Amino acid sequence: MKSDIQIAQEATLLPISQVANQLGLTEDNINLYGKYKAKIDHKLAKQSGKQGKLILVTAISPTPAGEGKTTISTGLADSLNALGKQTMLCLREPSLGPVFGVKGGAAGGGYAQVVPMEDINLHFTGDLHAIGAANNLLAAMVDNSVYQGNPYNIDPRRIVWKRCVDMNDRQLRFVTDGLGGKVNGVPREDGFDITVASEVMAIFCLATDLADLKERLSRIVVAYSYSGEPVTAGQIGAAGAMTALLKDAFDPNLVQTLEHNPAIIHGGPFANIAHGCNSAMATQLSLNLADYVVTEAGFGADLGAEKFLDIKCRKTGLSPNAVVIVATVRALKHHGGCPKEQLGVESLEYLTAGAANLRRHVENIQNFGLPVCVAINAFPTDTAAEHDCLKELCAEIGVPCALAEVFAKGSQGGLALAQTVLDIMQENTAIHFTYPDEMPLQDKVRAVAQKIYRAKDVVWNPAAQKAIAEIEAMGYGNLPVCIAKTQYSFSDDAKLLAAPEGFTMTVRDVRLSAGAGFVVIIMGNIMTMPGLPKKPAAESIDVDENGRIIGLF
Repeated sequence: MKSDIQIAQEATLLPISQVANQLGLTEDNINLYGKYKAKIDHKLAKQSGKQGKLILVTAISPTPAGEGKTTISTGLADSLNALGKQTMLCLREPSLGPVFGVKGGAAGGGYAQVVPMEDINLHFTGDLHAIGAANNLLAAMVDNSVYQGNPYNIDPRRIVWKRCVDMNDRQLRFVTDGLGGKVNGVPREDGFDITVASEVMAIFCLATDLADLKERLSRIVVAYSYSGEPVTAGQIGAAGAMTALLKDAFDPNLVQTLEHNPAIIHGGPFANIAHGCNSAMATQLSLNLADYVVTEAGFGADLGAEKFLDIKCRKTGLSPNAVVIVATVRALKHHGGCPKEQLGVESLEYLTAGAANLRRHVENIQNFGLPVCVAINAFPTDTAAEHDCLKELCAEIGVPCALAEVFAKGSQGGLALAQTVLDIMQENTAIHFTYPDEMPLQDKVRAVAQKIYRAKDVVWNPAAQKAIAEIEAMGYGNLPVCIAKTQYSFSDDAKLLAAPEGFTMTVRDVRLSAGAGFVVIIMGNIMTMPGLPKKPAAESIDVDENGRIIGLF
């Protein structure tokens, strides 16, 4: 079997202008980034269009390698197009962190990929660099304000704005800067987040136009004064320059699948430490241009789908017409207690035990009031008996299910899934949110923990409890919550697999994202700056003598 990168490099791509023409776009609507990438004028999202149907792809709780949401999303879009349904794929941009860390490339896999794969996985059109630059400009201006007389009376101990870099680098989680004497700034404790967990990324992905983007950036709380008053990016005077850095990035990126179908890839927050959805701008633009839009939410449905619905849909008025939960035999056997070295060995017992994880994710989506089906992402180590067993388990749960072989067969391997999605699709849906806006923040966290995760209760460490009280006192109590926790479990303990109940979750830290419009709740030992594994994917990535990238998944 060829590697993903071999398949992508051997593909014949259409000029991106031809792909744009399929959507009715002219050269006046796009800005070419070479032959196979383009940016679409974001203002088209505000114009009347098709108002297509929205399909959300999410997943069960994953293993470290992921369960193939992007592959299934890409294959499903191709399959719907093969059935004659004009469909747009709408994805997140990959972060360099996981590309060089654990998961490798993040542009789909096999014969269900978006291309040019190397470009998308590496620098692409520079959006993430622009977001990092805007974030770090604000950091520099905050420290400069303190150095240049401190007109806002900022307490250096309470500067909450962190710098960021789009790389997994645990060494940067906690740093001390401003050393070396008065000319080098004010010494203080500082730290870095990964770019995809930054508030600038969240704002970028929730803003509806450039004016909204600038307004949100101005509302960022960067520090607190000695008297405890919040200081914002608008006061520092950074919002205009930050918007200037983000102006070109704000236009969504157009690429294509291996089968020459259009795909928009724009924005990329993680779901375990951020809100996990592509930009609202890209989603709305896609709905204006196509009859059907396939989008994804990061990690399992307890993280990505919950945030897609409780944050993105709450803020934008979007509502999926159908939801797909991706499941794999290997992951469900993992949740059933199967040892790692035996995941490729047939076991209906482990599969049946682990199906409790799938059942809970299905129940959660149904509790949101949305139609749902299951996609079995086929792996070579699966057996027919295991597929049949999983189909029977889905029948017992009462949820439609289809085997998806898009990795190996492209669109032809996803026709059954595409038809299943069309069969469950509802014309109009209304989301039953997990909590109302007016609920106190601590109760919102408890609602997610109990309704989505099935926790017994939530406990707060003293610093987190004090922070949440201060945030409510400042008038931000009506915001939704964005919970950062491990992706491997419904709980905040990665070792609690399948569908645990009766556990207690611990809130370790709380961060206000006033510009993005939510409050980040950090649980357990989750970090907003990941680290590299013992053997990072970067060790296998290289460039040959002809300038051809190898080893990128």
